[in-house]
Amino acid sequence: MREFIKTLVYAILIAVGFRTIAYEPFNIPSGSMFPTLLVGDYLFVSKPSYGFSRHSLPFSPPLFEGRILFTAPERGDVAVFKKPTDEATDYIKRVIGLPGDRVQMKQGRLYINGEMVERRRIEDYVMTDPYGRMATIPQFIETLPNGVEHRILEAMGNRAQLDNTEEFQIPEDFYFMMGDNRDNSLDSRDSSVGMVPVDNFVGRAEILFFSTDGSARWYEIWNWPFATRFSRLFKVIE
Repeated sequence: MREFIKTLVYAILIAVGFRTIAYEPFNIPSGSMFPTLLVGDYLFVSKPSYGFSRHSLPFSPPLFEGRILFTAPERGDVAVFKKPTDEATDYIKRVIGLPGDRVQMKQGRLYINGEMVERRRIEDYVMTDPYGRMATIPQFIETLPNGVEHRILEAMGNRAQLDNTEEFQIPEDFYFMMGDNRDNSLDSRDSSVGMVPVDNFVGRAEILFFSTDGSARWYEIWNWPFATRFSRLFKVIE
């Protein structure tokens, strides 16, 4: 029994250590990052990418302030962070604005430092809505000032609640985060989230290791192969 307990303790310590200093798994519960991330995606988040803060540890104990071995997030990164207004909640969004930037939405278009961000229309995104009906959503490729390209959705055109905002001046050590599903994302454009302090970053999303469409319950092992999105397995997140 003593050896068993010792082995169990070692296993727990190794698991906690791996999640703290290397990679931590997360799953996607909402559609705010469509089409990049889907509900039912499971991904690994790299902890060393931005260095370590108290939020790198389980339950975010207040053992120290700031970040250790800090590397600044880059524009276009998909990152997990603690919601500034509720640090018990994990959010995942894309880094849009850096410290010192000015960010604004005007008539559905993104402006960074007074310049409209380039985007081009591509084929519509096809998905199934909550009622099982097929829906097509206008889809674009957006090119950020540093050349990073990513897809975005504009379900409501230029009429969504957050399509027109004030100009946000991003303070030092803060970042402006937005979802790729622009008209269905609660992000830094809304005061309930706000701009994200650098210490709240958990890590950068790196790779999908599993994805399910939710049609199979956890105990329905016989249905797992039909629910698994095999085309998304081991896909690098961009």
